Amino acid sequence: MVPQDFDYEAALSSCAQGNRQALKSIYLQESRHLLGVAMRIVRRRQAAEDVLHDAFLKIWTRAASFDGARGSGRGWIVSIVRNQALNLIRDGEREVDVSDERLDELVSTESLQRSSQMTDAFELRADLGRLHDCLSHLDIPKRNSILYAYVDGCSHSEIAERLKSPLGTVKAWIKRGMSTLKECMT
Repeated sequence: MVPQDFDYEAALSSCAQGNRQALKSIYLQESRHLLGVAMRIVRRRQAAEDVLHDAFLKIWTRAASFDGARGSGRGWIVSIVRNQALNLIRDGEREVDVSDERLDELVSTESLQRSSQMTDAFELRADLGRLHDCLSHLDIPKRNSILYAYVDGCSHSEIAERLKSPLGTVKAWIKRGMSTLKECMT
């Protein structure tokens, strides 16, 4: 439900003029909703919070590029958060199908509720068993990188620190490991 009394366009215009209070008002008005948008896409609280932080930096730095003739201010803000979340996924934090239809499905609260209600506990246990077997076939650096990213919610930089390895190497381990897991799980 969109609040009728909040003027997103005016707030974005004020942000473009350097008014920090306007950005704060957008944050106070929308942060809960936007965090939910990010959570439905990236599925991890810490990653969603990172998305929200980066999105608000973009809102602040790009507010002058908002064009009310092309859409609503609120829609522009939501699209920045969605795009930031998708960029995080595309950069290897989590691999999913991000076609337009799939994105709509990910963002739809109703479809998430339906899919969680229809999950069969037996199938879930079978999938977890297969995942465990597939993880056991990965070499240790790839397996640890994936577990740090998806279980502990670490960023690529944090994983690089933990494993005392270059950032690019960690990203490659995650990407290759996820590819191997995907093949193994199908």
